[in-house]
Amino acid sequence: MSDDRAVERDAAEAASAFSHPPVAPDATAAYGEHPDQVVDFYAPRGPGPDGPAPLVVVLHGGAWRAPYDRQHITPFADLLARRGFAVANVEYRRGSSLPHQNAAGPVAGRWPETFDDVAAAFDALPGLAASALPQADVRRTVVTGHSAGGQLALWAAARHVLPAGSPWRLAQPPELRGVVALAPIADFVVAEELDVCGGASAQLLGGPDTFDARRPYADPASLLPTGIATTIVQGRDDIVVPPRVSESYVEAAAKAGEMVGLTLLDGVGHFPLIDPAADACAVVAEEISQLAW
Repeated sequence: MSDDRAVERDAAEAASAFSHPPVAPDATAAYGEHPDQVVDFYAPRGPGPDGPAPLVVVLHGGAWRAPYDRQHITPFADLLARRGFAVANVEYRRGSSLPHQNAAGPVAGRWPETFDDVAAAFDALPGLAASALPQADVRRTVVTGHSAGGQLALWAAARHVLPAGSPWRLAQPPELRGVVALAPIADFVVAEELDVCGGASAQLLGGPDTFDARRPYADPASLLPTGIATTIVQGRDDIVVPPRVSESYVEAAAKAGEMVGLTLLDGVGHFPLIDPAADACAVVAEEISQLAW
C-alpha cells in the first residue's frame, strides 16, 4: 500500500473509532485527590453466566498526552460491558496541554506522575470495585490497553520485576488473569527508532537526557519475564504504532524465556482495535474472554 493510501485509511479508521458518542459510566470513584485520579465503572449487562463477572481494566491511549482522555475509549468499555464483563476505565495524569519546545505537539506524559497514578489505581481497584461495582469478580481480572495504554497495561502487570528500589515495585506478582495489549508501545528503543507518536516514549521519560536511566523502570521490553499470561493484538497495517514494535517485545519475551501471544490482523490499522463497529474489536473481546472466563 502506498504511503498516501495508508494515511487515508488510517484517517478513515480513526474517524470511525472516534465517531461514537461517549458512554456514561454506571459509577465513578476516585483513587486520589487530582481530578484525573478517577476510575469509571461499567456494570456487566446482556447475556452471560450468572454470578460475579470478570473485571476488565481498561487503559486508554493517546500517546500519554493531555488532549486524549478516557472519553474516547468509553464506547469500547461499553462494548465489553455488553459482552458481560465488569469494566473499570482508568484515568491518569498525562502530559501538558501546551506544545513542548522539542515536540510537534503537547508533551507526552509526566514523570513520575503517570506511573504514580497507574500504580495507585491498581492498588486501589479491589476496594473501589467492591464498593462501586459489587458484580465484579476481582479474582478474575484482565488488563487491556490501547497504544500508550497498552504500554501501561504491560507495565502494570510487570511491577514485581521492576528494579529494586522502585517506588512502584510489588513484592509479589499482581493477581491478574492476564493482559491483552492492543498495538502497545511495548519497546521504547524500537519506538524511538521509528519515531512513534513523534518521539512520545522519550518525552514520557523526561527527554533524551533521562531516557536511558529511566527506561528500565518503564519500558515493557525491559521488564521480562513477568509470568503473567500476555497476548498482543496488532493490525498489520498500523502506521501509528507499527507491528515491528510489538514484534520486538515478543522477541524480547522469548529471549527471557516467556511466550507472549501475538495476533496480527490483516487489513487492520491502529484504531479498529477499539472501534465497536469494527470486526477487529470483536477479536479483541474474544481474546479477553479466553483469559477471563
